[in-house]
Amino acid sequence: MDLVVLHSISLPPGQFGGDDIERLFTNRLDWSAHPYYVTIRGLVVSAHFVVRRDGELVQFVSCDDRAWHAGRSSWRGREGCNDFSIGIELEGLEGDAFDDRQYPVLAALVDSVAAHYPIVDIAGHEHVAPGRKRDPGDGFDWARLRRTVRAPALRFTA
Repeated sequence: MDLVVLHSISLPPGQFGGDDIERLFTNRLDWSAHPYYVTIRGLVVSAHFVVRRDGELVQFVSCDDRAWHAGRSSWRGREGCNDFSIGIELEGLEGDAFDDRQYPVLAALVDSVAAHYPIVDIAGHEHVAPGRKRDPGDGFDWARLRRTVRAPALRFTA
């Protein structure tokens, strides 16, 4: 694993809290619980981590294993980013601002991951799947993350 891919997620879109993200990532989402869920019915996805709005960190997949977060994707000429990346979801909506409590948790997580894996790059889903995905979007403060991550020699895309 040499890439961290940042995402944003909220279920239903624009609503925060609750356990629907966890239910989605553990294949237990009630597809009839919200009209939006009908549009994603049967979606099987996962991420290594989720950073909730309040800064709570939840892990779903070991960093030693593949998570299904990037879909059709490529990075620096390599296809299939799920095979070589760690996916971190931020509870939020693409384009909107993220909560201040999420940034220090995310920075510490990136530092920890980089201490255990040869992480070279940090990119957004929008960068590994351009035209298909737009998250985490303009509301994500890349400069703030860059200032707080301590891991040396990481390349930030944005």
